[in-house]
Amino acid sequence: MGSDLRGDTANESAVHTAEFIVSSARLTELYECAVLLRRTRLRAEEIVDEARALVAEARQHGDTERALLLEDQLEQAHARYRQVLKAYLVLCRRINEERQEILRVHLERDRLSGLSGVA
Repeated sequence: MGSDLRGDTANESAVHTAEFIVSSARLTELYECAVLLRRTRLRAEEIVDEARALVAEARQHGDTERALLLEDQLEQAHARYRQVLKAYLVLCRRINEERQEILRVHLERDRLSGLSGVA
């Protein structure tokens, strides 16, 4: 019995399409997370700026005790900002890697399709 090569091609095409859909959905989820982290990063940046302004205000008014307390809070805010920034950068790097992998896979399939004569 001979095999139906067109059936294999159709199955491969369906698998490739499904893989593309899954990859696209994954990339969309990562983009959505990046948008949320970006907003969080911007808000954390605002909080650090506000804390810095409060420290400066306390110093200006000669309130050393309050300034020291606010400096501790400023350092905590800055530490949280660094955590959010690091997470944002890691996620952006991951998005770029996944996007590059999707492109690589599709270019490779296109190249192989062109060599086999399958459209």
